[in-house]
Amino acid sequence: MDFRDVTEFLRDAFKYIVVGVVILLLFIFVIGLQQVVGPSMTPTLTEGHIALVNKIGYRFHNPRREDIVVVTHGDKYMVKRVIGLPGETIEYKDNNLYINGKLYVEEFIDKEKYPTEDFSIESLGVTKVPEGEYFVVGDNRPNSEDSRFYGFVPKKQIVGKVMLRIWPLNKIKTF
Repeated sequence: MDFRDVTEFLRDAFKYIVVGVVILLLFIFVIGLQQVVGPSMTPTLTEGHIALVNKIGYRFHNPRREDIVVVTHGDKYMVKRVIGLPGETIEYKDNNLYINGKLYVEEFIDKEKYPTEDFSIESLGVTKVPEGEYFVVGDNRPNSEDSRFYGFVPKKQIVGKVMLRIWPLNKIKTF
């Protein structure tokens, strides 16, 4: 083996190392994978589904209503849907969502199959969603541990937005 072979090998190895480092940095700071655990997002996402999460988008804009997000609660990562934005009043009455006193149609859930019990954020001790915080719920309301039970989610606890279901392969879908 002569010096040119060693140099060529090192050049090739360096390229692979750079690509590996770039991929690693992407998964640390920009994108992530999240496996759905539990029934709280059924039927949108079910147990075992794996989603691609955009971890950088919310640095440039705030979460929007109906975004599916990954949030941290204690040492858990949970997938939920943003329903209430800062400064809004949220109430569920007769299986309907009211935002600032106006009926909001949730087209993404079957209200008969996944009904929501009456609830008002006043039971959390406030009249409006606090600034910098969000009200999140699961699509399967009877089987979801969410803001109705543990309160609002500060923006800093939102890991990112679910962008794509990648597993199972026959159910790939963008959100």
